[in-house]
Amino acid sequence: MRHEELNALVEEIRLSRKYRDLDIHPETIRDVLQRELQVHRSPKEALKAARQKLHNIIAPYLGDPDYPAAAQALEEAFRGEDLPEGTSSGETTESVREVCLQIMASHASTRERLPLLDHFYERIFAHTGKPSTILDLACGLNPLSFPWMGLSTETRYHAYDIHGPRVELINHFFRLQGMAPLAAARDVLVDPPAQEADVGFFFKEAHRFEQRHKGANRTFWQALRVRYLLVSLPSSSLSGRHDLAERQRRLVRSILGDLPWTVQEIVFENELVFCIEKKNDAGS
Repeated sequence: MRHEELNALVEEIRLSRKYRDLDIHPETIRDVLQRELQVHRSPKEALKAARQKLHNIIAPYLGDPDYPAAAQALEEAFRGEDLPEGTSSGETTESVREVCLQIMASHASTRERLPLLDHFYERIFAHTGKPSTILDLACGLNPLSFPWMGLSTETRYHAYDIHGPRVELINHFFRLQGMAPLAAARDVLVDPPAQEADVGFFFKEAHRFEQRHKGANRTFWQALRVRYLLVSLPSSSLSGRHDLAERQRRLVRSILGDLPWTVQEIVFENELVFCIEKKNDAGS
């Protein structure tokens, strides 16, 4: 397929009724289309398969907030209460936390983590130490959990997502929080960040990366310039009826293979976190 024809298909999908309001990163659509064109006989078949794969990548069934309303709610929460005297950098008021909880509850992935927030990052940072630089990869709404991390607003928090309105909301939150607006629209599978960091968060996405492109995680993880990579996976299905823990452990073991990295497992009620230390990786 000629370059011009591929560009036309990318724009057709990006501007379709299903996706035009999501402002999906065009490189994601291009990558999926190119891979499907390699395995299907006709462009029509490839386009159909690409649309199905994009549905799984974008995951509209997981939910999203009303982004303009969420931005306004954050503004009102930050404006409504000044930080009390003696509040340390990185702390936020209860009204801000409440709005963050409401926004995160709109997406299934972060909603499942809400009951864990009071100790989730405390347990993670007990393994890694408190980071000064973070990469949040395919971040979703997770950066809104910053008020529970116990970190300074001087923390360099790089967040990456393919959903444009989501990235805008995160940067809006960062500015209100007094942090550098370091969220960016990027498909990290196509273009892994070169930024060095103390930790990388890769929460509840590894299984979906494998569905997108089998074997993609290993190359992606190797490309990341982080000391610790925190990979989380759901330990039960969305319905809560199926235990997925052993399946997720097998997935991580298959990805790591013979890589010389140290792995520790942190078990939460509905989420497994694999704390992978890349200290023996020359690229880290």
